[in-house]
Amino acid sequence: MRYALLHPPSLDLTDIAAALASEDVQRRAVASPRDLELGDIATVLVLDSVGLDSFDPVVLDRFVEAGGAVIVLGAEGQLDVPESLQQVCLDGWIPWPHGHRQLLLNLRSAYRAALLRREMLCARQDAAIRGQEISQLTRLGAALSTERDYHKLLSLILSHARRLTAADAGSLYLVEEEHGEPRLRFKLAQNSSLGELEFEEFTMPLDPTSLAGYVASSGAPLRLDDAYDLPPEAPYRINRSFDQKHGYRTRSMLAIPMQNHRDEIIGVLQLINRKHHFDDILSTKDDCEQRVIPFDQRNVDLVVPLAAQAAISLENSQLYESIERLFEGFVTAAVTAIEQRDPTTSGHSLRVADMTVGLAQVLDRIDTGRYRGVQFNRSQIKELRYAGLLHDFGKVGVREQVLVKAKKLYPEELELIRHRHAFIRKNAETELLRGRLKYLESQGRSGYDELLARLGKEHAEHVTTLDRLMHLIVEANEPTVMHEGTFDELKDLAAKAFLDFDGEKRPLLTPHELHCLTIRKGSLDQREREEVESHVEHTYRFLMQIPWTKDLKDIPLIAYGHHEKLNGSGYPRRVREADIPIQTRMMTIADIFDALTASDRPYKRAVSVERALDIMDAEVEGQMLDQDLFKIFVEARVFGHLESKAMAP
Repeated sequence: MRYALLHPPSLDLTDIAAALASEDVQRRAVASPRDLELGDIATVLVLDSVGLDSFDPVVLDRFVEAGGAVIVLGAEGQLDVPESLQQVCLDGWIPWPHGHRQLLLNLRSAYRAALLRREMLCARQDAAIRGQEISQLTRLGAALSTERDYHKLLSLILSHARRLTAADAGSLYLVEEEHGEPRLRFKLAQNSSLGELEFEEFTMPLDPTSLAGYVASSGAPLRLDDAYDLPPEAPYRINRSFDQKHGYRTRSMLAIPMQNHRDEIIGVLQLINRKHHFDDILSTKDDCEQRVIPFDQRNVDLVVPLAAQAAISLENSQLYESIERLFEGFVTAAVTAIEQRDPTTSGHSLRVADMTVGLAQVLDRIDTGRYRGVQFNRSQIKELRYAGLLHDFGKVGVREQVLVKAKKLYPEELELIRHRHAFIRKNAETELLRGRLKYLESQGRSGYDELLARLGKEHAEHVTTLDRLMHLIVEANEPTVMHEGTFDELKDLAAKAFLDFDGEKRPLLTPHELHCLTIRKGSLDQREREEVESHVEHTYRFLMQIPWTKDLKDIPLIAYGHHEKLNGSGYPRRVREADIPIQTRMMTIADIFDALTASDRPYKRAVSVERALDIMDAEVEGQMLDQDLFKIFVEARVFGHLESKAMAP
């Protein structure tokens, strides 16, 4: 047995020195409670009941809790334990007189008690450490499974591995292919003592000549007590250039392969210079030499599953990024398909998405008004952007001739009217010549000049009327942004008739032609407008077919209402403000603004920013657009990029 024996200087144990001679005892006198220290071995404190008053009971309790044992020697005449000392004498009471054998037996018993306490204390401490480790691993697992940002994930993996093992520094390597050959990419480095490091990524061969390459090649952990003292047969060597540059000393190292669920090595986690406490700073090379301790098997057992979980999380992150790239490609293709059907609207979906997101970012910053406190997280911004990009996708279901209809009449319809006009004009000339010839045949030259003047005047008036009608048709064929025109003159002229090839009487304009030319706004009649408006339903049905993630599930609903108005006058559902999401109201403002200000289109001229805002302000007054959102849109100049483009040389 080996234990420490503490006692006050006033307590003379010389008489039992012979009894202790055969025991492996470290004997020391302690003058005050603050001298009570437990070493690495079981410790017994011997006190006499007379000198007990000099020891604080609280200190004694802590001494026992820390794994020590206490024996009290009774004073002269004390046979039984005084009531005041019963709590203190946990491990032994030796009544007066003190026999050597009795003291020795009590010391041995107290030693066993102290030993048992120390073992229990170590077990509790070990359990606490294991609990902390499990807690750290659990928190890390949760963090790894939720972090989507690839670079943040790498930093998270390395920093948690270092904290878990109290490593001062670390680096992370990833396996990648370069020209068909596997290589290791130095991806990340951290160092608590040196602070934030500037480093450049580089690749190196995946072979045993480097520590990371050896671990990646063998698939086995590598533990080094001193990286400068490698076995002569080791195929790997350490690069000391970093240490030389920064005045550092790499000593203990632990390199762990990062293995995925298919047992493939995707990277190497390298930890450097284990410390007693993670927060310790190694300021000098001497600190590294003296205060760095080796990594042990427990560190390996902890980091191996962490590295495996990290590998899976990295793969999941890469898969998530690839899915996002795939979806971005799909969205780009979808927008391209929309714009190819109507090239004149090129860029509309992107501009609407940009302005809607810009308005959302402004809302995040305001602290006054109706929408103060409205916040959009990263996922909601992404959802809003996709909804903006895809809001017009349903136009692929609209007939192209209707979608790109530039004028009120289709080109072939206007061409038919022009041919009709030319026929009537030519027919009028023919009738003029026929009248002149008939007069000459029946009357001769008598009075011919007067007839010629009269017929010429009538012909000129008729042609003027025909040309006036054609001019009115061309003029009326131009669409307008606002409700304009009464078309009374056009209707009067259209009521006039002409004789066709068969001699049948027909109107100068057919009812269908007159119907189209008297459209008061835009280029579409009611049937065509309903067909174009159906693109919203097509968009919604299309987007509902996509199995959106939880973060993006509202995209169909946001896009569905971008033509709804707060007063219920919109389409397709004619819902009111309460049923229109704020994201949709924002998109509606962006959509209308871009439709008004976008570059000239065949069916309308672009209007200035000021004119567009005036038109939209009228819609706000009519309770069609959200007044507060529109005010923010205008005051924040969310459309500023359009103004800067307009001012560019």
